[in-house]
Amino acid sequence: MSENTFYLTTPIYYVNDVPHLGHAYTTVAADFVARFRRLQGRRVHFLTGTDEHGQKVARSAEAQGLSPREWTDQIVPRWTEVWDALDISNDDFIRTTEARHEKPVQSFVSHLHERGQIYLGSYEGLYCIGCEAFKVPEELVDGKCPLHGIEPEVVSEDNYFFRLSEYAGRLIELYETNPRFVMPEPRRNEVLGKVKAGLDDLSISRVSFDWGIPIPWDPKHVIYVWVDALQNYVTAAGYDSDEAAFRRIWPADIHFVGKDILWFHAVIWPALLMALDLPLPATIYAHGFLQVGGEKMSKSKLTGISPHDLIETFSSDGYRYFFMREVSFGQDGNFSWEGMAARYNSDLANDFGNLASRVTSMSVRYLDGVVPGRPDGHELGPFERDLRAVQRRAFEDMTRAIDDLALGEALKAVWSFVRRGNAYVEEVAPWALAKQVGARRRLEVVLYELLESLRLLALMTAPITPRAADELWSRVGASGSVHDCVYERALAWGGLAPGSQVRAGPPLFPRIET
Repeated sequence: MSENTFYLTTPIYYVNDVPHLGHAYTTVAADFVARFRRLQGRRVHFLTGTDEHGQKVARSAEAQGLSPREWTDQIVPRWTEVWDALDISNDDFIRTTEARHEKPVQSFVSHLHERGQIYLGSYEGLYCIGCEAFKVPEELVDGKCPLHGIEPEVVSEDNYFFRLSEYAGRLIELYETNPRFVMPEPRRNEVLGKVKAGLDDLSISRVSFDWGIPIPWDPKHVIYVWVDALQNYVTAAGYDSDEAAFRRIWPADIHFVGKDILWFHAVIWPALLMALDLPLPATIYAHGFLQVGGEKMSKSKLTGISPHDLIETFSSDGYRYFFMREVSFGQDGNFSWEGMAARYNSDLANDFGNLASRVTSMSVRYLDGVVPGRPDGHELGPFERDLRAVQRRAFEDMTRAIDDLALGEALKAVWSFVRRGNAYVEEVAPWALAKQVGARRRLEVVLYELLESLRLLALMTAPITPRAADELWSRVGASGSVHDCVYERALAWGGLAPGSQVRAGPPLFPRIET
């Protein structure tokens, strides 16, 4: 397929309730990577959306006295407004109740049926409504689902089955020959071990309720919500509706998912694609849980915190930065208000924000806010050369970390340059140069280097703090928007045009008083 499109996805989120921090965590991570790839000059297609079928949604609607359609139409805007508040730059948003999804899903399962990959059988088992999945007794804790804390229901009905068991060998070969297919490594090893223990065929239809996409050849069955949901990644890309778009966009470069839904993405999804000879996604990355008080955030347990509760205090930029920097991506992490305030004040208010304030204020005070001429090579001393070298290394390390999806490490790399900028201010002491007779040109060189450092920091932080980065870009006198740049051209040192107007302003990141 085309190498021009970088296609990444979040899971589509189940709309039995409103979003919490755990959902936003996945979406911010995907947005961080999407924005970085755009700045690299890549053509990006970033998809998110909502998963709207299934028994859990039907019961949530019934509890509110609404039809499933009324419920989903009412609650989906609660999700999109959170993504807007967090400056999520998705290129598409798919709802599984849209015709562009439902019709291709029916086509997909029809092709499976025509190839003999689906058969009718009967099933009896323990079904967790929270997971929308069957459970074996060994997966339960005290008879309850460990994720949702509820006892599964005994379900017995005729279902259509997908011959998942036939794909165990191909899946094992995939995991063993392509270590980036499932990341991080502990998750891949977990999946590999389970698949080596054997696979059962997968029930892909339900007859006990009707809120779903009908099986085309037997409409009293609706397609199992997970089989329906997984296909959003291809239906949104144009499968069975826009062949040119599908060739351009698919396969996905990254599916971002939580570790609780890894099995569906790392086992069921590639097997379904293999059955129709469709290309496989490059990487499925399963991150850990966000926890409050040592427990996974959960809508069903009422431990979910709304992103809106934090954005008002920390801003969207502060929110985005904290979760990508504080939690090692791929592992579980704990959230606390105190921890968020401490990280925000230390990294954003003190380190980054203070550097921006000092440099722009000194430029206005000592140079009337006019960017001075670029330094010649002979005007650069060891401090300037080291500052530039640190910036180059920081961006190289940032790029390498994002390639490896080590998102926290990418931000650590950026902050090595932030800290070097602050150290440089102390080393060269512009306030002292301003008082020295004959030191005017040295002052100009120092402030040009500092203003250029801020311009480069705006570029480097644009994927994670998009609002502050664009504001900083403007304050140092750079033209246009930072988000319209391409790293290959814009990251060359000396890009800030002499004569441009610098302006000071309020703190980019006002301190949080705790």
